[in-house]
Order: sequence, then C-alpha cells, then structure tokens
Amino acid sequence: MTIGKVLLYYCFTPIKDPTSVMLWQRTLCDSLGLKGRILISEHGINGTVGGDMDACKRYVRQTREYPGFKRMQFKWSEGGADDFPRLSVKVRDEIVAFGAPGELKVDENGVVGGGTHLKPEEVNQLVEERGDEVVFFDGRNAMEAEIGKFKNAVVPDVRTTHDFIAELESGKYDWMKDKPVVSYCTGGIRCEVLSSLMKNRGFNEIYQIDGGIVRYGEKYGNDGLWEGSMYVFDKRMHQEFGQGIEDPGFIQLGHCVHCGKGTNTFHNCINEDTCRQQVLICDDCVENAETQHCGRSDCAEIAANLVDHNSKS
Repeated sequence: MTIGKVLLYYCFTPIKDPTSVMLWQRTLCDSLGLKGRILISEHGINGTVGGDMDACKRYVRQTREYPGFKRMQFKWSEGGADDFPRLSVKVRDEIVAFGAPGELKVDENGVVGGGTHLKPEEVNQLVEERGDEVVFFDGRNAMEAEIGKFKNAVVPDVRTTHDFIAELESGKYDWMKDKPVVSYCTGGIRCEVLSSLMKNRGFNEIYQIDGGIVRYGEKYGNDGLWEGSMYVFDKRMHQEFGQGIEDPGFIQLGHCVHCGKGTNTFHNCINEDTCRQQVLICDDCVENAETQHCGRSDCAEIAANLVDHNSKS
C-alpha cells in the first residue's frame, strides 16, 4: 500500500535567478509525481506539495542540495497528490503577496528585521510570565480564524494579505505598539513578512511562532492556547490536532451560517456569477440548494429561484 504525504515549507534566502530555480523545481516535481503549488522569487521559495512518501523524501533531499535551501525545514502532514488539482510552479515578485516587495529585505539567514522566533514552549512561557499583556495577532485572512485561532487573539479585518499594510496603518492597532505581540499564521511564512512590516511601522516587541500553528499544534494538540481547527489551502480544507474533533479538549469555533450547527468546512456560495465568498455550511444545509449560499439577501434569492426552477422542471 502506497502512503501519501503533504509537505509544507518555505525558505527566505536571496535567489539570483528565480526562473532557473522554477524550471528545476518543476522538472523535479514532475519526475517524482508530486502535485501542489510552489512560488519562487528573489526572496526565496514557498511551497506545498503532495505525493507518495518515498517521492516526498527524495524531493526533500534533492531540494536541500540547492545551497540556499540547506537549512529549510519541511512540515509533514497527512494527504497526498490527490489533495491538489495540479502542479503549479511560478515566479512571482513576492512569495507571500503583501504588496511590498521592495520593503522586504533578506540575506542568507532569512528575513532581515523580522520578529523574534519563539518555539511553542517559549510561547507558553511568555504568556506565563507576561499574562494578559501578551497579544496574539492573527497573520491570516479573517475567514481562516472563523474555525480556529489562539485564545483571545486579535483578528484583523482582512480578506487577503494585500489588505494588511492598510490595516496596520489605519491606527486601529496602535494600542498594541508597546505590548508583546505574538504574530502567527499556518506554517510561519506570512509572519516572517508581517512581523518585519509591523516593526517598520512602530510595533516595538514583535514575536512569531517558529513553524506557525502547525508546529504549535503538533506540540500541544488541544491542550495549549490554540482553539479549534486550522484552515488549509487544499482539498482537506481544515486540519485538527490531537485526537481531532473527538478530543475532549477540542473547542468548536466554526458554525454553519444558516442553522448554527458546528462545522469546520467552507463551501463556495451557489451564486458563482457575482459572489466568490466561501462560507461555513454544515453537511445538512449544503445538501439543500436553498441553503447553499453565503447568507446575503441577493444570493439567498438566487438560491430560492434555483429551487423554484428545479421544482417546475
């Protein structure tokens, strides 16, 4: 029986010729039967790929042969190539699209001027020592926090990473500038950039979780400061820690927009023409066309009309 795995990884390091690295990575993944998404820029590499375990191991070994990637850490999770529709390897101005490629500085040690890295146990230690003074700051899209976040975290009102700079400069978070702020995201990469952007804008004591939510969840499961599920950008849609939703310590944060039933699964609104919103809809409601919408009145009307049309045909 073939065992599949998903690899999540990134590395900030200067790359003189991103196009050559892109072509090499595409050829390597094709030869190993891996699928997923890889972005490469002059600042480094950011990827999520899935495939057979042996193929993933070979990918890790061969990718680390590139001098700048020798120190790159790979996070392993359940899954495989089937969790991705295709292989996409592209060159971009940024490997995380904050819209500030000229502001980010990297060297052979990673991001220059970013936040202090904390291991999961150091995060807990900081909270034990500083108590309520510590602020957890979500570095993801607000939607992701609907199913899971750190306890009492501040969740910025952003739909994409491009929204963060305007949000930081809005003045809404100036009260945090002299507090210990722990930024966090799925695997750590968004916070590498976000923490440097925050420091550049006067946030004085910025930390980031080494390895992100993934590493923290692996360490503490549902017995730490994390609550709920973690959103992931593949067919799985979400990931739980410990014993999953059956774990006694699991806290259900996500709820269906229609009936309120607990759920961790996002679905696209039925109004595909004008609404691209993903919303939480439980299994029961998603089976009914009348409740396959985001909750907006215009989308609800479209769903109702569709039901009416189908009933008459």
